[in-house]
Amino acid sequence: MGQDTAGQETLKPADPKRSRLWGWLGAALSAGLVAAIVLQLGDATSTVLRTISRLPPLAWPALVLLYLTQPLFDFAVFRRLWNMPLAGFEALLRKNVINEVVLGYSGEAFLYVWARRAAGVVAAPFAAIKDANIVSALLGNLLTLVLAAVSATQLRDLDFAQRMGPALWSGLIPLAISVGVLAFGRRVFSLRLAELIHVGVVCGLRLIFWTVLTVLIWRMALPDVSTGQWIVLLAIRCLVSRIPLISNKDLVFGNLMLLLLGAHSTVAALMAALALVTLVLHLGVIVGLGAVDLARGWWRASPRGRAIQTAAETGGHD
Repeated sequence: MGQDTAGQETLKPADPKRSRLWGWLGAALSAGLVAAIVLQLGDATSTVLRTISRLPPLAWPALVLLYLTQPLFDFAVFRRLWNMPLAGFEALLRKNVINEVVLGYSGEAFLYVWARRAAGVVAAPFAAIKDANIVSALLGNLLTLVLAAVSATQLRDLDFAQRMGPALWSGLIPLAISVGVLAFGRRVFSLRLAELIHVGVVCGLRLIFWTVLTVLIWRMALPDVSTGQWIVLLAIRCLVSRIPLISNKDLVFGNLMLLLLGAHSTVAALMAALALVTLVLHLGVIVGLGAVDLARGWWRASPRGRAIQTAAETGGHD
């Protein structure tokens, strides 16, 4: 298994001369994401909004925690691989939104660009991002296969395969890739074995945490629904997540539930409502981070901010 000694380099501050350019690019990206989210929010119906208003109070902090699960566990991965500073958590939040709103894995391209800008290295960011995504995909595929096997009878009763059509078959692509990775692992992975084990443990814990928290939120919202039905829905959600090159898989899942269960189903309305809540959280993250970036720009442009930055740079050269 190849070793990548650059993979553990500490991230360094970006070149100050490029800060303005990156600021404009970040603003353009944020504006585009806000526009995309607002367009998708336009599909909200009165039934879905009513379902959101009836969510129990404890469901809201659980939803926020569920939303932060991906970036928090990503931070645990890249903290070890890159010694990522706390400031990198903002990049992981943006990566999560880009993956969900724009296109699957487009957020990884953003993270790669961010890491190169922050670290000034080429091989290390690519190797770490690639390997982390491969390990995450392998474990996600395993969870999907287990849930699909457990729920096979119920999925057949829902006529799930026929309704999904070619989209479901496209989900076999990542499964086939997983088999290839297992067969040629030594040539595919770049990180050291200890680093891969760390990534695998973190990704495994993330999947467990996500699964438990997702079912908990569903049960809090609709306590009368049986656990078996929630497992079937979880299997469908995982199968949808395996379909490549689609954006906002929560929204796709919510619309699929309306198709499978009918518009009058309380379960379908809940899935659509939670997808809408996730979109609102995406919007809040992008607007919030944009406001933080704007405040930082004003601070750096102020006389006091310039004085502090000059003093820091002068001290760094002494």
